[in-house]
Amino acid sequence: MLHMPIKKDTKEKFTVYTPDSTTFSANMAEELMAMIREGMASEPPHVIVNLKHLEQAEEASAQRLISLQQESYEKNISFVLCGIHKSLEPLFQQSINRVPSESEAWDMVQMEEIERELLDQHDDPLL
Repeated sequence: MLHMPIKKDTKEKFTVYTPDSTTFSANMAEELMAMIREGMASEPPHVIVNLKHLEQAEEASAQRLISLQQESYEKNISFVLCGIHKSLEPLFQQSINRVPSESEAWDMVQMEEIERELLDQHDDPLL
């Protein structure tokens, strides 16, 4: 299998995946999704995908990424897309969470973590 250039940067609360290509093909989508699934199975499970280099994307590849994003939220895992090129915005309009910059994505993950903690406290009858 041809390995696509995907940068992985693990932080304390999340991992940032940045495809280093201008085209988001089916092969890149497969590799990126495998990397993300593997990352979601360990700590920290939260995901940011920075698409800042992408200028072209296959619709099916974008849809697979959005499906994985929806799947992650069902598992209580944050998954934020950022850096989406204007020409690609229509492909990602069904995205649950998308923000313009990586720093905003960091903020989004941290806010969702606080929200989960507050909801957990609210659900705990001992608190």
